[in-house]
Amino acid sequence: VQLQASGGGLVQAGGSLSLSCATSGRLFSNLVVGWFRQAPGEEREFVSAISWRGGGTNYAEVVKGRFTISRENAKNMVYLQMNSLKPEDTAVYYCAAKVDYTDLARRNAYAYWGQGTQVTVSS
Repeated sequence: VQLQASGGGLVQAGGSLSLSCATSGRLFSNLVVGWFRQAPGEEREFVSAISWRGGGTNYAEVVKGRFTISRENAKNMVYLQMNSLKPEDTAVYYCAAKVDYTDLARRNAYAYWGQGTQVTVSS
């Protein structure tokens, strides 16, 4: 499974960005996809995850109500819409995939990872 995150950039606080995760390889609709982020000097942390058909979603408390995860299985794509961005959201954002909808927040539970995309939120 190959994953590639894109859509990062520089935005002012209060603004929005939409990240995309393109996948290829294994049948995409069988995979759970998650987003993680890593700020300089920090551990990689869970942001959000979505189940195979999109019926189940999960968010870290710090992004709940501001970020929305979605997927289009026909296009092998997962999206992360980020609104009301804050400077503390600045990080490299990664998408990752796993088979089962458990241990969503544990980064070692994800078998497949893509390269990240930088998100910078200025104050």
